[in-house]
Amino acid sequence: MVVGFAYACFTVLAPWQLGKNTSTEGRNGRIAASMAQDPVPVGDLLGGDGPTIEDEWRRALAQGSYLPESDVLVRLRSVESQPAYEVLTPFALDSGGTILVNRGYVRPVRGTEIPEIPPAPSGPVTLDARIRMSEGTVEDKAPFVDDGYQQVYFIDAPQVASVTGLDLEDVYLQLDADQPGGLGVIPLPQLDSGPYLSYGLQWLAFGIMAPLGLGYFVWAELRERRKSKGSQDGGDAAEAPAEAAPRTASEKLADRYGRPR
Repeated sequence: MVVGFAYACFTVLAPWQLGKNTSTEGRNGRIAASMAQDPVPVGDLLGGDGPTIEDEWRRALAQGSYLPESDVLVRLRSVESQPAYEVLTPFALDSGGTILVNRGYVRPVRGTEIPEIPPAPSGPVTLDARIRMSEGTVEDKAPFVDDGYQQVYFIDAPQVASVTGLDLEDVYLQLDADQPGGLGVIPLPQLDSGPYLSYGLQWLAFGIMAPLGLGYFVWAELRERRKSKGSQDGGDAAEAPAEAAPRTASEKLADRYGRPR
């Protein structure tokens, strides 16, 4: 069991936390860099092989028109530690193609009821937003329709494309503040690496200490057994009767023929 725990510390638990630390530091670096960069036309990022993880959080300008009849709600979200729905609306680019836009969030009312959602504006607009990568999906969290809205659990452009019937880019845009069609602004993540590095180092320490601790307890147990055995052997020797001294020849003859009078 101890060996299995140490193995898990080195191969699963520590790499998991250290990997999260690396991912968080990379995200923070990209966000910090984006603050000093001017926005670029979204078409510049979509061309070629499309945006990579290194492009995430970059500011982009998108010109085109919303397709409000294809709104999708993302459920079970948390914004500033409060429950929220995030509103996704496809956006037809003037340069060609359609990209998903996260317009922001709305708060549920009376528990989980969907509030009235302001529609996106009609006609051409220019958006200042940030490039985001799709989140991916989980098999048992399928899209569904409720209260007249198509709802999903993740912001995943391929999944939204499948439920809306639109050909969407694999990435999406997250609106900055004061943008056409914007709702509650989703704040940027805090530029804090979090506790992941500390947790990862702790798991490495646990992985080292576990077998050392086992070795110490085995050594201590063997030492106590040797002490106990030594004490028992000493006691047995003390309790054994002393051997009689060997008899002389005259004593043996006296026993056989009798002692002289």
